[in-house]
Amino acid sequence: MTVTSTIPLSYWLILSSALFSLGIYGFLTRRNAIGILISIEILVNSTVLNFILFDRYGLVPKIEGEVMGLLVIALAACEVVILFAILLALFRHKMSVNVTKLTDLKG
Repeated sequence: MTVTSTIPLSYWLILSSALFSLGIYGFLTRRNAIGILISIEILVNSTVLNFILFDRYGLVPKIEGEVMGLLVIALAACEVVILFAILLALFRHKMSVNVTKLTDLKG
C-alpha cells in the first residue's frame, strides 16, 4: 500500500495551499530579515510539494516532478546563501536586521 493510494490528492493540495498561505503571511508581516527568509523558504517548499504531487498523481507518473523539486531546492539553497551574505553586509553597516530600518542602501 503506497501513500498515493491512501491519501487523496485534495488533502495534499490543502496542505500545500496552507503552507503557501503561511509563507505569504510571514513574508508580509515579518520585520526581521531572517523571518522573511524563512517565509520565502516555506513558499518554495509548498511549490516543491506541488511539483511532486502532480508528478505522483498524474496520469503517467514520470521522474520530472522529483527532478524539478531537486532543482528548486538547489536554487533556494543558493538564494539563501546570497541573501545571508547581503544581510551580513547590511548588519555590519547598520547593526540591525530589521528591514524597516534599512531604507537607504546607497553608500
